[in-house]
Amino acid sequence: MTYQINWDMDSVFPGGSSSSALRKKMDSLVNKKTAYEEAVHNWNWTEDKSDYIKLAEILKMQEELSNGLSESMTFTRGLLSADVTDKKAAVLTNELGELASELNSVNTVVTKKLVAMPDNEWDELLKKEPFKAVSFVLTEQREQGNELLSEKEEALINALSNDGFRGWGDHYNSLVATVTIPFQEKDGSITHLSAGQAQNQMESHPDTNVRHQVLKDWEEAWSEKTSLFADTLNRLAGFRLANYKAHGVEDYLKRPLEYNRMKKETLDTMWDTITANKGMVKDYLDRKAKLLGLDKLSWSDVEAPLSVGDYTARTYSYDEAARFILENFKKFSGEMASLSETAFEERWIEAEDRPGKRPGGYCANLPESGQSRIFMTFSGSTNEVSTLAHELGHAFHSHVMRDLPVLNRRYAMNVAETASTFAEMLISDATVREASDKAEKINLLDSKISRAATMFMNIHARFLFETRFYEERKKGLVSDERLNELMLDAQKEAYKESLNVYHPTFWASKLHFYNTGVPFYNFPYTFGFLFSLGIYARSLEEGKAFEEKYIALLRDTASMTTEELAQKHLGVDLTKPDFWQAAIDTIQTDIQQFMELTEEYI
Repeated sequence: MTYQINWDMDSVFPGGSSSSALRKKMDSLVNKKTAYEEAVHNWNWTEDKSDYIKLAEILKMQEELSNGLSESMTFTRGLLSADVTDKKAAVLTNELGELASELNSVNTVVTKKLVAMPDNEWDELLKKEPFKAVSFVLTEQREQGNELLSEKEEALINALSNDGFRGWGDHYNSLVATVTIPFQEKDGSITHLSAGQAQNQMESHPDTNVRHQVLKDWEEAWSEKTSLFADTLNRLAGFRLANYKAHGVEDYLKRPLEYNRMKKETLDTMWDTITANKGMVKDYLDRKAKLLGLDKLSWSDVEAPLSVGDYTARTYSYDEAARFILENFKKFSGEMASLSETAFEERWIEAEDRPGKRPGGYCANLPESGQSRIFMTFSGSTNEVSTLAHELGHAFHSHVMRDLPVLNRRYAMNVAETASTFAEMLISDATVREASDKAEKINLLDSKISRAATMFMNIHARFLFETRFYEERKKGLVSDERLNELMLDAQKEAYKESLNVYHPTFWASKLHFYNTGVPFYNFPYTFGFLFSLGIYARSLEEGKAFEEKYIALLRDTASMTTEELAQKHLGVDLTKPDFWQAAIDTIQTDIQQFMELTEEYI
């Protein structure tokens, strides 16, 4: 079957950024928000406590507004991702951001009223439906609500954040749209690539010299605007720190850990265990350098395809990638394969390799449509097939939770990355298993291990950089030169000096540092990667019988802490190194096999 490589947005709201249906939807959300605000203002627990019918109605209104906003934001942000010059989409996204800010202010009032309830009344409330079903989230909300300021102060912060905090995030996207990277085609002509296209060439081009040149040109392109990116990053962090301080929060990791429902002890144990095992990854990187004929790898070589002997790295057409993913998903889960087939057939995916798109990839939910939308730039490499599977994993996660109350669907990023990485692993392992000869197996093992290297080293470098940046930002603005130094130092430490060319402007080009929705948008990737390894190992033991257990785990991801989730479904303690070491040992096995297979080629 032939699948279209562009997504269908008209089935959500016809007409693109000029959609009258979207405008009608946005107007209705404004009206619903007004009615919701009035209901919240008038609600008093003492008058409602016999059955709490009015509170149930308020939560229902909150759910409808949340779903409507998510539907609309996924649409406008999707338009902007696919065409960074779509100014109407940018205006609409900002308008929806303002509405979300106003809604947050009303939600704050709800939280403060829940905080004001006596503990004994609260306990009685949670025994009743529909509150019992969402008791974990409501209790979490109430506990965190103790740090809230007055209603007026919280409303003011929300209002100012739209043009302040979120405005700087939007400004970053505007800056990225102006970045192009020159690229020499085979015929000698020069084209100018978007950031997303250039990133694919830098990471996946089979020619070492081409990758190195793209990295050099990439660094130059971002360096021309580092002062602007530094302004943006400083203002985002400054707003966040000031907001924390106003709420009595001094530790900038407190909110990220709360968001991920995760203990600091778990995070520290994960990084400590990884650091203790980096020697084996360094050995792999050193071996890869030799196989590429290099003394040491450059930043652009770590994820590059590796070919030995006469083998040439395989490339996939979009249709071939789709068929391969569907075939291998089906071996584990018929429901995962079915959902993914729907995504391809109904054009949930924007994958075309063309100018004008933002870099990176993501999956976003359309709760009212019961669908998702996936954004990426696909040019055919094995890594991009894995990326496509990764995003479909996110879509499957949303799919299996679609019938839960909206409060029980708000899973954190770390467990979100578990579902996506698990899906990615199904495909990575499948490519290795189906290798036709030793040279191809080496290539595919390298692709798989390079992903682990990214999780252990690249993501660790991001975490080290961001932690040190926030420490310095507490004392004042951090210059672009200093940001380069911090990034370079973090990369050298994380990679254990195993590279000879690093990427000091990575802080400017990596969207994750500018994400206004999730603070410290880095460590959840590594958590999800290792957590999914544990789940994947269990799936190999139990086969198709594990599908039902896996779906049960995903459905619980927003209803308990991360540690509780691991204990309930895997029987492991995440605050101890045993689980992390066992997951890392599976990578050790891959590396040992890689080292044995490549011995004859050095």
